[in-house]
Amino acid sequence: MLSVQRAATGTSTRQLGVRTFFGTSSRAKQRLVILGSGWGGYEILRAIDKKRWSEECSLDVIMVSPTNYFNFTPLLASCSVGTLEFRAAVEPVRRYTPDVIAYTAWCDSIDFKHKKLVCMPATSPVTFEGSQTQSNGGSDVNESASLVTGNTEKFQLTYDKLVIAVGAYNQTFNVPGVKEHAHFLKDIRDARRIRTRILECFEQANQPTITDADRRKLLNFCIVGGGPTGVEFAAELHDFLHSDIARHYPALARMAKINLYDVAPHILGGFDTGLQEYATAKFKREGIRLLTQHHVERVEEGRMFVTEEGEVNFGLLVWSTGLSPNPLIESITELKKDERTKRSLLTNGTLNVLKADTGAPDPDVFAIGDACTIETEALPATAQVANQQAKYLTKRLNRLIKSSSASASSSDAASADAAAFKFQNAGSLAYVGDWEAIFDRTKAARGPKGKETGRVAWLLWRSAYFTKTLSVRNKILVPMYWFLNWIFGRDLTRF
Repeated sequence: MLSVQRAATGTSTRQLGVRTFFGTSSRAKQRLVILGSGWGGYEILRAIDKKRWSEECSLDVIMVSPTNYFNFTPLLASCSVGTLEFRAAVEPVRRYTPDVIAYTAWCDSIDFKHKKLVCMPATSPVTFEGSQTQSNGGSDVNESASLVTGNTEKFQLTYDKLVIAVGAYNQTFNVPGVKEHAHFLKDIRDARRIRTRILECFEQANQPTITDADRRKLLNFCIVGGGPTGVEFAAELHDFLHSDIARHYPALARMAKINLYDVAPHILGGFDTGLQEYATAKFKREGIRLLTQHHVERVEEGRMFVTEEGEVNFGLLVWSTGLSPNPLIESITELKKDERTKRSLLTNGTLNVLKADTGAPDPDVFAIGDACTIETEALPATAQVANQQAKYLTKRLNRLIKSSSASASSSDAASADAAAFKFQNAGSLAYVGDWEAIFDRTKAARGPKGKETGRVAWLLWRSAYFTKTLSVRNKILVPMYWFLNWIFGRDLTRF
């Protein structure tokens, strides 16, 4: 939540200095700056030809991101209930340093004319006050130094090639109180807070001074949003309540309720109609209340007000209703934006951003993932799209590196002749609980088209996520935690 607030506010109310970290680079040298470490930015960081950049460019590849890790988002719902541990769903950015220079910072603004970025450190601001520096054999020693918070200087970076992969934020539709009282599920820190809150609800409800009426309020778990994130979290929470919680809090488990709200008439709107019906029937059998076509008016601490239902008390509210613009994208006026959503930059088929005044593509600036919309094709805002765009762009960038010794005109010509990006839909998966899932390949670009449900789809779901984890370390950790928790159960400690 702090990162969202920091990015949304932009600059501090106090005037912050701007420090030029690097001067403008020489024409003969290139510098690639990647903004964001999500499904798009991290894939480029992982696959770019770092050795060639290191040998032929003075400052290598630079990544600017408010986090120093990549979230494997399909596993966040599992982490939020203890099916997996948190480290199994993240990959460190610094796995690629020192070949890559990484800054934990927000990009506050972009000067496209002079190819400069203004960045703000995302780490807590710290200064040393009242220190005296003495020289001791060539080393500096600080005596009587006290650590206090203070202003943090902004810094500037220049770029030759820029990739904007900053993603998007959680959509609240300006419903009052959501940011203050709801939990999101977009980052590993969100999963950790949700897991802590679930256990806290049961520990609070277990106190002998609590009435049964208050226990039911505490153990009423509400989810707003019937997309894959909301559905998978509801399924994981159901499994948790009916296994480990039922074993350790049998009386309280019978009081716990799961409610899934959505404004649409059906959950999982992007899936095949038959799979929507399967998931709906599955949830109803398992006792998960589906409240479609319901509208949340406002949220307060411990309760929300629903137009069709009135006041609803909750112990935990998870909000997963879509995407809103990243503040950086909102601040950009020099580039064209998607007229419909206003949350993404408009690009051509080769993922170059389009200038607002002329409509011409900028050959040195690219946008991918949730930060972009291709002018000729509307694509879903999914990790699959961002990852494929990153792979496509990485191939283009690697070709540009190889041709760096060529003239600028030939490089521009090669860029213009590049084949346009084409999304290859590989299908969609969603877990629906009790070792069952749904798999939709009705819109797949290649291979057999069809759909699958039940235990077979669950095996496909788990095998897909296992094979997509990026590091060998997590390919070991993920199945290990699945096995350990199947044998010994989830950890219920709260710390």
